[in-house]
This record gives sequence, structure tokens and C-alpha cells, in this order.
Amino acid sequence: MSSSKTVVFDLGNVLIDWNPRYLYRKLFPTETEVEWFLENICDDEWNAKHDAGQPFSTGIAELSSLHPQFSAQISNWYERWDEMLGGPLDDTVEILAELKKKQVPLIILSNWSAETYPKAEALYDFLHWFDGKIISGEIGKIKPDPDIYKLLIETYDLTPDNTVFIDDKLANVEAAEDSGIHGLHFQNAALLRNDLEKLKLL
Repeated sequence: MSSSKTVVFDLGNVLIDWNPRYLYRKLFPTETEVEWFLENICDDEWNAKHDAGQPFSTGIAELSSLHPQFSAQISNWYERWDEMLGGPLDDTVEILAELKKKQVPLIILSNWSAETYPKAEALYDFLHWFDGKIISGEIGKIKPDPDIYKLLIETYDLTPDNTVFIDDKLANVEAAEDSGIHGLHFQNAALLRNDLEKLKLL
């Protein structure tokens, strides 16, 4: 793979619209309560533990013992996880299809729980278009840990300066750049298309 450019995609909010608010707006009557719950109970730090490999059963039991009044809503994070999905981001999927058609090697590098990733794979055909994948929950490392980029390069025998990495979180892009990878900060499909055209990938 190392002779041509390889394109590495993050998934959440690049190819797949994922937002816990889609679920929690059904569970709480007001937006204020939704935001409070996502900032104070099932927050980013708690979710990241599952992306880093912790089983949901552990995370849910621990958090429910601290906040028993919210145990049902905490359990719903896993039980009704698919309701957090807003569907594919079609304009980016279209770019992915064009890269695939041009036989550009494609890899996934995503912070995603090992328990919920198979659910996404069953829902979205385009996840099967990739030549390889590194899912944080399966390996116990999470972006922006430098080790996950090292693992990506070693696993797929990539040349960092021939590798392009797309992510919606700037910290993850910067960490990739620290590993010598060409990072693209995803904001929308039109800008991404422009960036990939400049790199002569589209």
C-alpha cells in the first residue's frame, strides 16, 4: 500500500451522523435537561472509556451506582444506542465512493466501542468498502494517543507522508500530523472535496 496515497477516515460526524441528543430528546422533556445530562452524567469522558475498550456493562453499572435516579437513562445509552444515529452523511459517502472507484486504498481509524461498532457495520454497507480498519475499542487505545497512529502505520505498512487522515476533531488531526501523516480537519463535504482535489486524489 505504501507506494500510493492511502486515505484514512474517521467515521463519527464525517461519514455517519452520530449524536446522543437524538436519543435523549426522547427521554427528557426539555433541551436544558438533555444538555445537563450529557454534560454531567453520560459525558464525553464516560463515553470515551467505552471507546477505549471498557465494556458497557461496567460503565453503566458504575455510573448507575453514582446516579441511581438516572439508571434507566444511563442504560438506554447502550440499549437504544442505534437511536443516536442520524444516518449516513451522504455527501461524504459520495466522496468515499469516488475514491474507491479510483482504487485509492481506504482505511478506517475510529474511536468507537467494540460492542457498538458491529451494529454500525450491519447498518451501513459503505463500511465494507474499506481495505482495513482500526477501531479503538477493539485495541484499547483511543485517538489522539500517538500509539494508535503508530499502530495504523505499522499494521498497514503505510508511509506517513503518503497517508491522508480525515477527522472532525482538530486534536486528532494534530496528533496524526505529529506522526508525520497529512491531516485534514473535516468541516463539511465541500471543503473535503476541495482538499482532496488539491492532493490530486479526486
